[in-house]
Amino acid sequence: MTELRPATSADIPALQSLIDASVRELSRGYYTDAQIESALRYVFGPDTQLIADGTYYVIPAPDGFAASGGWSRRRTLFGGDQMKGGEDPLLDPEREPARIRAFYVHPAWARRGLGRRMLEHCAAAARTAGFHRLELMATLPGVPLYAVMGFMPLEEAHPVLPDGVELPMLRMGRTL
Repeated sequence: MTELRPATSADIPALQSLIDASVRELSRGYYTDAQIESALRYVFGPDTQLIADGTYYVIPAPDGFAASGGWSRRRTLFGGDQMKGGEDPLLDPEREPARIRAFYVHPAWARRGLGRRMLEHCAAAARTAGFHRLELMATLPGVPLYAVMGFMPLEEAHPVLPDGVELPMLRMGRTL
């Protein structure tokens, strides 16, 4: 396995495969099948703005990607392109937290420290960009990783997706 690198637009098909595999397998026991499929349709997917900004990363594996994740200096807290409806303005690093976004690990590579490695890389990049805090919207399977990495719960969220399915999540934050 190679080192992490910035994602490119050419990576989008492989990212979609990683996201599908990660969500379908690692969300079991946290979400129902209906929640998983609804989230894949309406929430989870590649965010081309993160790729364009150069703040989304992948860890290649022999047969695709082992992991992906990023950070953002933009207002959007979570969700792929299918959730966006307009402009995504920049945050003020002196007053607002950077966003940790779209972390996915392929089930074959889960629990090997890739999420931690990606998160440390993103936190360092956000710090270099002048941010003092991080914020994210955690899916239930992600909460244990983020808690170990120093994130504290800020607010429970229960967005209702367009098909009426509710997706419990947890907004979390930490200082840099």
